[in-house]
Amino acid sequence: MRAMVCAAAAALVMFAGLVQAQEKDEEQVFLESLSYQDGVVAVPEAHATLRLSEGFRYLPKADARRVLEEYWGNPEDDTVLGMLVPTADGLGSEHSWAVILTWTDEGHVTDEDAAEIDYAELLADMQQETRDANPALKEAGYPTAELVGWAQPPRYDAGSKRLHWAKHLQFEGHDSGTLNYDIRVLGREGFLSMNAVADIGDLERVNAGMSDVLAMAEFEPGQRYADFNEDTDRTAAYGLAALVGGGLAAKTGLLAKIGLVLAKGWKLFLIAGIGIVALVRKFAGRKQNDGASAG
Repeated sequence: MRAMVCAAAAALVMFAGLVQAQEKDEEQVFLESLSYQDGVVAVPEAHATLRLSEGFRYLPKADARRVLEEYWGNPEDDTVLGMLVPTADGLGSEHSWAVILTWTDEGHVTDEDAAEIDYAELLADMQQETRDANPALKEAGYPTAELVGWAQPPRYDAGSKRLHWAKHLQFEGHDSGTLNYDIRVLGREGFLSMNAVADIGDLERVNAGMSDVLAMAEFEPGQRYADFNEDTDRTAAYGLAALVGGGLAAKTGLLAKIGLVLAKGWKLFLIAGIGIVALVRKFAGRKQNDGASAG
């Protein structure tokens, strides 16, 4: 009997190894099928051009969506314009991260409030909104959330019309914190969003990369911030403060989705910062292996 049990166990181990090898082969085939661009690339939907540094490659819309939806298991999302991928941390690496591009054309965002924004007060409001949402999350069976603080305080460059900041989020049952880094590039008719999510432990790595990303995007002539015509163009119903806060923490359903995904060992992207979410799976197999080892 013992011999039969040992043989069965050996067969299971061998089968598991074969399955893992097959999955690895399929992953490699998928990654090699992606068509990257470098140098100067166009993002026509946003009337913009990206001048890539040597540290990044670009996946246009079709391949970016394949990564998000097929490789990482996200729901379909036609708002995704493309994806920036660091050359040093490929999509298959342990420390992989990427920058998702989207475009919001809700009108010209005035920056008249730039000098008046109290980001410490804004953070306190966002933290309170997050706490206020937690009872509903708990009642619904989802992990509670905490906005720990700024991983990078908001900064606005009035000359280049670029706003960037990073949040440190912590979810119940998830040991490591989550880094959500956001860039908004203001244009004539809206803004380009460039968003990255990583483990908070990768802050230094991501911060260095996003410093390069910050300078990449330029709008086409006629679509730049200075080209705004108040007589003919729409004006957005919000200013810079709303781009950072956006009432995001108050969206209980959104926090529930974030917490649930993190509890499953997935990574997420907060796209545009105002109610659009793409959920990105990261190393679910590794989490399962960790659980098996703990057992």
